[in-house]
This record gives sequence, C-alpha cells and structure tokens, in this order.
Amino acid sequence: MPAHWILKTEPSTYAFADLRREGTARWDGITNAQALIHLRAMARGDQVLVYHSGAEKALVGRATIARAAYPDPAAGDPKLVAVDVRAGDPLPHRVKLAEIKADPAFRELGLVRNSRLSVVPVPSGLFDRLLGMAGIR
Repeated sequence: MPAHWILKTEPSTYAFADLRREGTARWDGITNAQALIHLRAMARGDQVLVYHSGAEKALVGRATIARAAYPDPAAGDPKLVAVDVRAGDPLPHRVKLAEIKADPAFRELGLVRNSRLSVVPVPSGLFDRLLGMAGIR
C-alpha cells in the first residue's frame, strides 16, 4: 500500500507548474535530518500533495513518487538523498494552511506542528480528508 506525503516548495524557486511542465523531476536539496529520514522512507508509487510555501501557504497539486531515494547527485554528500517526483493534476481547490489548521483532525500533522519541515508524512485517513477539502472525492 502506498504511503502519503506532503512535499513543500517555494513557488518562486520551483512551483507546481514547473513540475507539471517537466513531467518528472528530481526532488533534491533537502538537508534537514528529519526530512531526509522521510525521503529515505519514500517508495515508488507513493502519493504526494505538493504544498506552496511562502506567501501562498496552500496545497496546490498531486504527484507520485517515480523513483525511491537515491544519493543526491548535486550534493556531493553521500548522506543527502533525492527522489524523483512525477507530476499529477492540480487540485480543483487549493487548500490553504489556515483551513488545515482550523480542522482539529490535523493538529498532529507535521505541516501544522512543524511548518518548517519540507517533507511531511500524512496518515492515509488524513490524506483522504485533505483530498476531500481539495474537492476530490
């Protein structure tokens, strides 16, 4: 059974539209120890929600892990890893962080508890709830 994740990106640096244009991209540049643990746990086929940080602060699209963790070729450090992400569809309705924080069901979600973390695991029930908030049933 695939796992579920939120991957955060700053849209002025790399937006979901960039991922859609490229189709598949290497998700790299992660150095936070906890985020690296999450990257290493990803498997091909895992489902992803892409989150725009910065001024937008919203879930904006879906994606899939196309390749599990491998050494980040751009890093020059064997401890750092990357994954390949395949673009999916934009969400029908962007889900703002304020909406997520307003729902008590998400109080333990890493996106709420540790907003600086760039890779967040999402339990399947909460992932489905986020999809519902985005207009996907």
